[in-house]
Amino acid sequence: MDTFKKICKIVAIVMAIAAAIAGICVVINKIKASKAEGADSEENYVSCSCCEVPAE
Repeated sequence: MDTFKKICKIVAIVMAIAAAIAGICVVINKIKASKAEGADSEENYVSCSCCEVPAE
């Protein structure tokens, strides 16, 4: 019975670490999405004539 409790504690610790990592990943993805959303706005757009193809 003593080994069963130790195994349960180890499993609980591993699950807690996995949950913490998953939470951090969710937060990082939300931050990346909000930054990408702001970067694509027209307000940040700068036209560049060097990239335009000349009309013939």
